Amino acid sequence: MSDSSSIIDLRSDTVTLPCVGMRKAMQQASLGDDVYGEDPTVRRLEETLADLSGKESGLLLPTGTQSNLCALLSHCERGDEFIAGQTSHIYRYEGGGGAVLGGIQPQPIENNPDGSLDLMRVASVIKPLDFHFPRSRLLCLENTMQGKVLPVSYLQSLAPFAQAHGLRLHLDGARIFNAAVADGSPLHRLVHMFDTVSICLSKGLGAPAGSVLVGDYSAIASARRWRKMLGGGMRQSGVIAAAGLYALQHNVHRLAEDHARARRLADGLRVLGLDVEPVQTNMVYLDCSSLDLSNLTKRLLERGIKINPASRLRLVTHLGIDDYAVERALRAFQCGI
Repeated sequence: MSDSSSIIDLRSDTVTLPCVGMRKAMQQASLGDDVYGEDPTVRRLEETLADLSGKESGLLLPTGTQSNLCALLSHCERGDEFIAGQTSHIYRYEGGGGAVLGGIQPQPIENNPDGSLDLMRVASVIKPLDFHFPRSRLLCLENTMQGKVLPVSYLQSLAPFAQAHGLRLHLDGARIFNAAVADGSPLHRLVHMFDTVSICLSKGLGAPAGSVLVGDYSAIASARRWRKMLGGGMRQSGVIAAAGLYALQHNVHRLAEDHARARRLADGLRVLGLDVEPVQTNMVYLDCSSLDLSNLTKRLLERGIKINPASRLRLVTHLGIDDYAVERALRAFQCGI
């Protein structure tokens, strides 16, 4: 439970700390050398997420960025390109790793308001089979996308589109469990159309580190080789996998609480006269373009509220945000604007 002196961190759901139960699971994990494939806890986590997603195999990686990068490198060769959203994490926030380390060209296009990519627009940027052009190989989506859940009807249209255009499909599913809980769907229903899916454990699920890339045997075998080259081969990494298994058991269904608190936060900010976007999961976006962001950030921090200042401000609920924290945040905004 929050108290009046604690910091309420609304910057991201990556700021969560492992609870006592998760720490105990990490301490008691059965361990082995995972580079040799001998860590039983890692194998159990990989098999669990492969089964939940309806895929053949899984691979634990240290971060979501490395997981996405291994997927890019597994699907594409040098001189190929991947198509992604202009505001997608894999294009905008991962340091251009595909281009720097794989010679893979990104082809960004604008996201639709619901986070999807217009497939007619995608078709228009696919390159002809001509040596003047990079080879269009991969289409990347993200779910959730800035807190929005991709519609199931849209997801169902992806596989026939990709097959018709000779593309493979990768999903940055950093917050795919938020999407599953919000949609009321099992995980496999939202990801079966993708060749590979990156699933993050260190955001809403509350683990301290780790992402699992799932896909068919061939893709994961290739990703495992790339993981080694990228320095992601860990040894007794069952201590990380145990946290992921605990998160899957205890922290998936409770994501609905984060979503409810995000809606409560959004409703309260609207009452204060702020322009707040509709909320679907654990992210609240509001227009702060008319406010003095420097002053707002300072005044909120004085009241124990951390934000990442931006004209389109993002506030994120998570394991560390309870009902009392939401009310404290609203009182702080009331004083700060």
